[in-house]
Amino acid sequence: MNFVKNHLLLTYLFLLFFALNLQAQEEVTTDTILNQVVQLKESSLSFSLKKDFSNALKELNQAYRVSVIADRDSIKYDVKLRIAELHYYIKNYDKANVEVENALNILSDNESSSLFAAAYFLKGIINLEQGDLNSAESNLAKADRIYVDKNDEKERANVLLGLGILELKRAEYNKALNYLDAALPVFRKNSKYYQLIATLLSKAETLLAITPQNSNNIKAAQAAYNEAKSQLNTYPVERLEIDSYRIASQIDAANGNTTSAMQNLEKFANAQSKNYRDHYSVIAIDAKETPKIADLEEKLALQEIEMEKDQQSINFIKYTTGLSVALIVILSLLTLSLYKNNNLRAKANNLLLDKNTELQLSKEKAEQASLAKAQFLSTVTHELRTPLYAVTGLTHLLQEEDPKPNQKEHLNSLKFSGEYLLSLINNILDLNKLEANKVEIEHTTFNLKKRINDVLIALKKSAVDKNNKVTLEFDSALPEKLIGDSVKLSQVLINLIGNSLKFTQNGFVTVRVNKIEEKGDRIMLHFEIEDDGVGISKKKQDTIFESFSQASLQVNRKFGGTGLGLAIVKNLLELMNSKINLESQLGKGSKFWFNIAFEKVDQQGFDIVKKSSKALINYSLFENKNILVVEDNKINQMITRKILEKNRIICQVVDNGLDAIKLIEENDFDVVLMDIHMPGISGIEATKRVRKFDLDIPIVALTAVTIDENLDEFYKAGFNDIIPKPFKTEEFFEKIHNILRKKETKA
Repeated sequence: MNFVKNHLLLTYLFLLFFALNLQAQEEVTTDTILNQVVQLKESSLSFSLKKDFSNALKELNQAYRVSVIADRDSIKYDVKLRIAELHYYIKNYDKANVEVENALNILSDNESSSLFAAAYFLKGIINLEQGDLNSAESNLAKADRIYVDKNDEKERANVLLGLGILELKRAEYNKALNYLDAALPVFRKNSKYYQLIATLLSKAETLLAITPQNSNNIKAAQAAYNEAKSQLNTYPVERLEIDSYRIASQIDAANGNTTSAMQNLEKFANAQSKNYRDHYSVIAIDAKETPKIADLEEKLALQEIEMEKDQQSINFIKYTTGLSVALIVILSLLTLSLYKNNNLRAKANNLLLDKNTELQLSKEKAEQASLAKAQFLSTVTHELRTPLYAVTGLTHLLQEEDPKPNQKEHLNSLKFSGEYLLSLINNILDLNKLEANKVEIEHTTFNLKKRINDVLIALKKSAVDKNNKVTLEFDSALPEKLIGDSVKLSQVLINLIGNSLKFTQNGFVTVRVNKIEEKGDRIMLHFEIEDDGVGISKKKQDTIFESFSQASLQVNRKFGGTGLGLAIVKNLLELMNSKINLESQLGKGSKFWFNIAFEKVDQQGFDIVKKSSKALINYSLFENKNILVVEDNKINQMITRKILEKNRIICQVVDNGLDAIKLIEENDFDVVLMDIHMPGISGIEATKRVRKFDLDIPIVALTAVTIDENLDEFYKAGFNDIIPKPFKTEEFFEKIHNILRKKETKA
């Protein structure tokens, strides 16, 4: 961005001042001189719109000479300002600056301040192109104060655009966006298409300049560019079209489309080179430095005709001198053109080098962010699972203490919610893994109707708080038992039903489960969750399943939430070979539905599996076994001790790795349950030290650390097995049972 000046202002300012300031009706009087000025200005505008800037400049210079005769300051000021604007447009900035100063000197203190504002504004944007940002800020601020005092919102929008580009050049991207976003609605309201296109392209460039780049900024930049391109198709402007190639190249580079980026950059360079040559010829003519090549060729042709008519009257030396001069001029122009082309190519190469450097830096920052994210998720995983272990452990202990019938329902709901929360934490903390379809699907036997009722019980308070009635329409022909991933299905249902309850007040939420087809041992089910709540607009239905997305900012403020639930639903259903569907109307409610296949199992088979699973654990094997629990959390110590002692296990507890090493060295333990994160040395380091003097004692990692990426490290340190917290009690005892049985077999 540092190698190319911002060309967006060039077009819209030219058209703004030439088209909007033309008010011939105010200047047309009976005075012949003033009529002549008006005609010359109109003629200049006509030449400008045809891109014949040389004749346009001639007409304005003639208009100023006529206005001097009229001796009207306002007319002289107006013509001078137009001359300055035209020089600005053809990039003759030094001359433009001189002319705008001349225009300001014409004005007296009694003139309307709006005239001063236009001159200050033009001077400010000239300063922008000259790189004098402090002067640009000063002049734009002067213009802004005048328009604010006069409450002229329409003209002030132009100043806001100038300030936005000023902040873009200063790399103050948030300030730039604020100015540009403030100007956009004014241009839309007043159908200022040229200014609107310029603002949209500037906004796209600003969004792309923000580092580090993210997908939201790239999408927003693409949207602004698309709108600008659409307007250009209706209102084509050469300068804006040229600059659109540069913005398109930056968007392609941000999206990784290198080939397309190079193509658009080449289009920009070629078009910019041609545009520069056109403007340079006008500047040269105005300065009387370089004659037109066409005029020279015409003179040469006339000389040849004269030679044919009267060869004796032509001096051979003058003829050859004329040819030499013409050749020198042509070669000079060609040399200048080649020089400019080489400069543009060099700038394009510098642009590519800068972009490559920016991409490399962005890549490094992304890698650093990814590493920081992984470390953060590991820490959060441990911190969330540790208290959740207390919830699930205490629930298990309460269920084992013969609770009252009316308490069992609450404990079952608590257990269900704990299992759901654990699964939800795992999925949220590893969302990248979920979106990459790396989460494994489990196949366990479960009671579908009971699962749905557990979900409804868990959401009962949410329904009561919103005064909603929840109805379950369950197909009575469905099998009692199914095989599938019941936990992930529960996640889907609790998110969808909870979403409907959140956006419904004093209404109805209906859950429907029906059979679609049944083939062999597979059955396809249809799930519907329908509500009569606020509904979702058509525009938002395409994005509602994206991560952290909600229907609107107002919805987020009113109803709360992270906007992650529906994204998890979408990913989970895709993992289970299904797809979420949505039908909704604003004010009339929403209906979410999906189809999913399960395996069937009869009641007899289910009982056999259940009984055989329990029969695998010989609880008498636990009697009087001596187990050391290494755990620094007091609540977790109490829970683990009580769970073990209920099966007549002798349990000893220690809260750090150093004391654990000493006790293992002095005692004969059957199993050691070792936590990982502890004060002093970690569980991994403690296990390594134990293995130096005891290779046989079974050590199990009982930890809240995410184990997927740490398996090799655990086993390399000397652990025999790993039990992640929070755990299911049956699985906990099953692993301890297997370790004790292996130990007795070896003995």
